[in-house]
Amino acid sequence: MQDREKHNGGCFAAELTGLNTREGWIPGLRLTVRRVKPSGRHARDLTAFEKKTGWKYSITAANIAKMTRIPGSHQVQWLDAVARQHAVVEDQVRTDKALGLRNLPSKPYAVNESWMLTAGLAAGLDAWLRLLTLHDGPAGLTGAEQDTMRFCLYHLPARLSRHARRRRLRIESTWPWASAFTTVWTRLTSLPAVT
Repeated sequence: MQDREKHNGGCFAAELTGLNTREGWIPGLRLTVRRVKPSGRHARDLTAFEKKTGWKYSITAANIAKMTRIPGSHQVQWLDAVARQHAVVEDQVRTDKALGLRNLPSKPYAVNESWMLTAGLAAGLDAWLRLLTLHDGPAGLTGAEQDTMRFCLYHLPARLSRHARRRRLRIESTWPWASAFTTVWTRLTSLPAVT
């Protein structure tokens, strides 16, 4: 066990490898514990021990050995960062389900393939839209969930019409996200064409 605790930006991480005495576990399994001050959303899920100490604990088990080719892989902070990055990936999968991944699986392979392609395209378009038009966060949409983006920008209560060889987009004036949409639209239409 590494007896020292590493502090990293308001949280603490320690390695508990060697303390596990249970049979049947993978030899060389690395256990890390992370403690943070609980936020309000964690209050109802705290154990009696966490309520008593005032810290929220999470334990991660990984079979990642100390990698000689990766500098710092022997440190507990590296293992903690790897586990937290994996949580970000899982969160992205969760949000991508709102873009079509929740329709999987289907019996025919071709249908699954089509849904994966469509969901990937939707996620890519959403990411590029956020990067190119929401970089300074108009109306607080920079980190919005997919359902919020769908409600505010993608499902637009408007009418597209033509008059005198020009297209006009008429947005409902009472819609609260009209200025955010026009900002996004102006930024998209002012991008240079790629040849």
